[in-house]
Amino acid sequence: MISVLNTIDTGHEDMIHDAEMDYYGLRLATCSSDNSVKIYDIKNGTQTLVADLKGHFGPVWQVAWAHPKFGNLLASCSYDRKVIIWKEAGEWTKLYEYTGQESSVNSVAWAPSDYGLILACCSSDGSISIITYSQDSGNWDVKKISGAHAIGVNSVSWCPAISADLNLDPLSNKDAPKRLVSGGCDNLIKIWREQGDQWVEENRLEMHMDWVRDVAWAPSLGLQRSMIASCSQDKRVVIWSSDDNISWNPTILNTFDDVVWSVSWSLTGNILAVSGGDNKVSLWKESTDGQWLCISEVAKGLGQTPNEERSTL
Repeated sequence: MISVLNTIDTGHEDMIHDAEMDYYGLRLATCSSDNSVKIYDIKNGTQTLVADLKGHFGPVWQVAWAHPKFGNLLASCSYDRKVIIWKEAGEWTKLYEYTGQESSVNSVAWAPSDYGLILACCSSDGSISIITYSQDSGNWDVKKISGAHAIGVNSVSWCPAISADLNLDPLSNKDAPKRLVSGGCDNLIKIWREQGDQWVEENRLEMHMDWVRDVAWAPSLGLQRSMIASCSQDKRVVIWSSDDNISWNPTILNTFDDVVWSVSWSLTGNILAVSGGDNKVSLWKESTDGQWLCISEVAKGLGQTPNEERSTL
């Protein structure tokens, strides 16, 4: 059964839009409509405010931690059209600011660390930007996918470095194409592949009947299958699976009672967390016969497990 281990008073003065644990689970970053990003030390169930980062001039929608091999780096994106990369060097300071989007920046996601220090971001202007740090020049290079989604792009997520069409030996994948998935206001999910110095649309997945609010490519951990979760204002969560990253098969995980805002995979890629307008967080797991079952549900701070699943946990 899932229970609430800790409640953190963030001190934010407005709605919190995202909360992300770092790689080691020792720090928590939060962002809010109060225009701020906060970082907390949460060791041993305690909470200590480490940094209160001011640099955005609008609601901050999302934060993302880079892999620790690049140091302590945190990316944030905002309604103010900016992406800020923050770095801890004694104190947290602004390392880089990207201002190449023409509207609200809705999502940020770091690429698998095997590829280097690369950040994707997407915007209500309909474009996706890929920002790559060049060790040789010390500069950040930007490639933009213009017109990725009509009306706007709400979410981006990277394909793992090891996935369905790749060898299990990461060294042999060094020259394999990078991929990412995006969800937009055109009700579409699109998969993009790096081809030379451009990003091309490799696939478009159609099933949702309203804006796609979030997409999440599952960690693979050596599984020869790719899975993508998507959620929408149509109240549905869909699991897309593929054995080759080309042909994708959809399965409707569930139709909820309200808009679904967010989907997030466990580190092992076998449990999916879903949150939405019903103020609940539910956890889902695939059974041996391919059915997705709700194994736990948290509502208003209380851990709940569906009765029929209690005996199997």
